[in-house]
Amino acid sequence: MRAARPRPEVRLAEVPAPARVAPFAVALSADVARAGDDEDLATGRFVLLHDPAGQEAWEGDLRVVTFARAELDPETGADPLLGDVGWSWFVDALAEGGVEHAAAGGTVTRVLSDSYGSLAEREPTVELEVRASWSPLGGPDAVGDHLRAWADHLLCTVAGLPPLPAGVTALPRRTR
Repeated sequence: MRAARPRPEVRLAEVPAPARVAPFAVALSADVARAGDDEDLATGRFVLLHDPAGQEAWEGDLRVVTFARAELDPETGADPLLGDVGWSWFVDALAEGGVEHAAAGGTVTRVLSDSYGSLAEREPTVELEVRASWSPLGGPDAVGDHLRAWADHLLCTVAGLPPLPAGVTALPRRTR
């Protein structure tokens, strides 16, 4: 997992992992920002769980649990198909990442926020959150590919970054 190199817009940091879900776990936070911009376009978390005894619901001994969250424009947030679109982004991320998996499941949530009283001057906001979990196939050596698929394809899509064509690597922008 440490060898995974997502797009340059993605910053990963190790954070405390949940202790009660599985005997072994590692967690990463992820933020997406354009080069030279301090404002995050999206944020997320990638948690890898390992239970050597396996768990029936996981269909294996490894489980990835994630979320990806970003603010959207109100027009996109009002789309009645947004949930289906958000889930298709997840499905496409694993397919585009070329990773094999089992037992995928999750939710897509949209939060519409209107402000009132002393906060009434704030514009309405819409947040999208894709929560997904799946069991990576291919053993521990494949986990880095799952991290890269999630970060490069799902998290960056939620952030509004265009996908990179196969074989193309994004170069970081030079700052002056």
